[in-house]
Amino acid sequence: METEGLVWLLEPLRQLVAWGAAGAMVFGGVVPYIPQYRDIRRTQNADGFSTYVCLVLLVANILRILFWFGRQFEAPLMWQSIIMILTMLLMLRLCTQVRVSNELSLKRRAFTDFDPHHFWCWSSFSDYLQCVLAFSGVAGYITYLCIDSALFVETLGFLAVFTEAMLGVPQLCRNYHHRSTEGMSIKMVLMWTSGDTFKTAYFLLHSVPLQFSVCGLLQVLVDLAILGQAYAYAHRSSKPVPHTTHPASAKAL
Repeated sequence: METEGLVWLLEPLRQLVAWGAAGAMVFGGVVPYIPQYRDIRRTQNADGFSTYVCLVLLVANILRILFWFGRQFEAPLMWQSIIMILTMLLMLRLCTQVRVSNELSLKRRAFTDFDPHHFWCWSSFSDYLQCVLAFSGVAGYITYLCIDSALFVETLGFLAVFTEAMLGVPQLCRNYHHRSTEGMSIKMVLMWTSGDTFKTAYFLLHSVPLQFSVCGLLQVLVDLAILGQAYAYAHRSSKPVPHTTHPASAKAL
């Protein structure tokens, strides 16, 4: 009787933990972008954030949704993709508005120009939206045609999670190019790391496709590399500049 009573008490707790984990999976992915979004609005400067992060996440989550139609996985992962797509569209809208307002002489560039040199550097949020809808339509049509192919479905799933695993690479490259992490929210990257660690543990503990777990581990490694950049560049900039005597002054002495 005591054992049955204990089971009866623990079952609601187990269910509550399961709901909490599912909720963290659905909404946890968007939390890191809140401090970055607030920083951009406060400073009216989006230079420190790479909008290619938005591109990577949009592509990854659109492909993940299409993958679901071929091999259905847990519902929280599907809802996470939908919430993430909406969040990235909001980030793009803000970054575009800020960039256009700061560069009044910016030449008008549109998605319909089909200029590869200015891809993902357009002047209006509607151009980004058109690009996302065009990609979704083409990818959706191809998936519809090939949905019965197990090889195609598995490849689609791998591309979805591998693309997401490359999330931090645009930010990593931007930091390396500028030799600085100025304008990048450290809070965002710390939340990336903690969220990706939790997500990877969730993948390992649940019966999700293997692609999710492998690429989750890769994503954590990229996050750690960005944190390493932040430490290295901050440490370098904090070093005192050595005092050098001008040659002419040395000669005079």
